Amino acid sequence: MGINLAVLPDMSTPLSSSASSALAGRMDAPAAAAPATSGLRHGRFEDAQALFTGSLFVSITMMLFAQAGLLTGSTAGIAFLLHYVTGLPFGAIFFVINLPFYWFAWKRMGAEFTIKTFVSVAMLALMADVGPRFIHIDYLNPLYAAVAGGLLMGSGCLFLARHHSSLGGATIVSLYLQDRYGIRAGKVQMMIDCSVVLLALAIVPLERVAYSVLAAVIMSMFLWISHRPGRYQGN
Repeated sequence: MGINLAVLPDMSTPLSSSASSALAGRMDAPAAAAPATSGLRHGRFEDAQALFTGSLFVSITMMLFAQAGLLTGSTAGIAFLLHYVTGLPFGAIFFVINLPFYWFAWKRMGAEFTIKTFVSVAMLALMADVGPRFIHIDYLNPLYAAVAGGLLMGSGCLFLARHHSSLGGATIVSLYLQDRYGIRAGKVQMMIDCSVVLLALAIVPLERVAYSVLAAVIMSMFLWISHRPGRYQGN
C-alpha cells in the first residue's frame, strides 16, 4: 500500500526527488556549466550511484513527511493528496502523474536527461512504497521532520541535478527555465512548491501546512545556495 497517510493525524511527497522531490521530490540543473573535460565527466557507475542515492534520500523524506503529516510540493505533493483521498499507493500515483512531462523533457532537455529522470522517478516510486516495510518511527516532531526532510530532499535533488536528472513534473519546467533564461531553478521550485502546499489548506490543518511550507523553503534555499550554474563542471 506504500505510505499510508490514513493512519496519520489529519494527513499524509515524490513522492521527489524531485521535489525532490521535491517532492522530491525537488533542483538547479548543471546546464549553463562550462563543457566538462574527459577527466571531469561522470562515468556510468557514478551516474547510477548518484541517481540511486538521490532517489533514496528523497524517499526517506517522503516517509518522514508522511509520518509527521506534512506535505511537499510539485507532482509529489499532488500524489500525496491523491493518496490520502483515494488510498491508492503513493508511488504508483507519483509515477503516473509524471508521464505527461516526459514528452516536454525529451523535446526541451534531451534524451539523456529524460531517460535519467524516468529512472529516478521509477526508483523513487518504488522506494517510497517499499520503504515503510523497513522503517517505522514511533514519534516524530513535525518541526524536526520539516528541517531534516527539507535538507534531505534538497541533498537528494542536488545529487540528481548534478548528474543531469530530476524527479520530473514541475522540476523539469524549473530546470528548463534555468537553462533557457538563467532563472534560478531554486526560486521557481520554491514558488511552485509553496503554491501546491497552500492549496492543501482545504484538507490539511494550518499547522501542518506551515511546517510543510517551512520544509519547502529550506529545500529550495539549500538548492539555491549549494548549486549554481557554472560552479560544478562534471557531466
